[in-house]
Amino acid sequence: MNDFRSKLVRTIAPYTAGEQLNDKRYVKLNTNENPYAPSPKAIEALHSFPADSLKLYPPLEMRALREAIAAAEGVAPQNVFCGNGSDEILALCFPAFFDADGQGAAFADITYSFYSVFCSFFHIPYTLLPLEEDFSLDLAKLTALPAQGILVANPNAPTGIGIPLDEIRPFVAQNKGRIVILDEAYMPFFNQSAVPLTEEYDNLLVVKTFSKGYSLAGMRCGYAIGNRALIEGLERCRDCFNSYPVDRVCQVVCAAAIADGAYYAEKNAAVVAERERLHAALSRRGFTVLPSKSNFVFAKHAALAGRTVYEELRARGVLVRHFAKPRIADFCRITVGSCAQNDALLAALDDILRT
Repeated sequence: MNDFRSKLVRTIAPYTAGEQLNDKRYVKLNTNENPYAPSPKAIEALHSFPADSLKLYPPLEMRALREAIAAAEGVAPQNVFCGNGSDEILALCFPAFFDADGQGAAFADITYSFYSVFCSFFHIPYTLLPLEEDFSLDLAKLTALPAQGILVANPNAPTGIGIPLDEIRPFVAQNKGRIVILDEAYMPFFNQSAVPLTEEYDNLLVVKTFSKGYSLAGMRCGYAIGNRALIEGLERCRDCFNSYPVDRVCQVVCAAAIADGAYYAEKNAAVVAERERLHAALSRRGFTVLPSKSNFVFAKHAALAGRTVYEELRARGVLVRHFAKPRIADFCRITVGSCAQNDALLAALDDILRT
């Protein structure tokens, strides 16, 4: 049989998402979803959405959504770009800001694995910087690498480690001759966003999502904030793929969500409190837990392999994420769930440790 796929499709290794299993009821702690419901204002916006308007294409300029984001972030609407989740925006960054025959991108060896997939897809060369022994990222070493641009997930995934804003500022300044892309997907649980720096530094692009802090993973919406020239670059690339990326329902619901800052501040503070409780409980059970600033923890047990922990939890109806990669194969990434979900996880771990 003929294989009509391109060489790229035949050879590229796609990103692997967390399991979505339906064979039984699971405590799902493997994809970093927020355990709390979206804002009541977002739900009201969904229920009151005029369904008849679905026959029309969504507003191309996404003005209402961009204005709501701008108001929440303290920037101008012209400095906001919206897309179908932060993944789509990150993908557009590569053709927008990197050349196939240039110095390429630089990022950590242990970070969001979509970065390397995007580089391969768009034929962008890239350089990996190994994280330090404690899994921290040495920004000075990253700055020293030859690259057209730099990507940093802050807090990092899957380690959860965050970089304080007072370290990000000089890092961006030292790299003013090239673009710095900060992936702040988990920033709602750290609250040290670099968005204010985008008004000072024209080389900084901050990418965020509604999936984590806003409990809207099912909506698939994200946004970027930066200098107008950077936003225009993203718009040009978007319009080569799909000029209407964010649907009408999504625009209305996400605009309502981001306007309800007080609700999400309360709920995400509850996630942080559960994160600290979970960290302590895992430590008491013999786990080494990295200092997370996200809505998940990265932990390994002194006596159990990471794959074993993952498989034994899965057999007991609890899903966590395991990465069979060098340096982190003994770790599992565990989403911070609700109090009840976390208790179910700990009960399952206690059962495993007794055997």
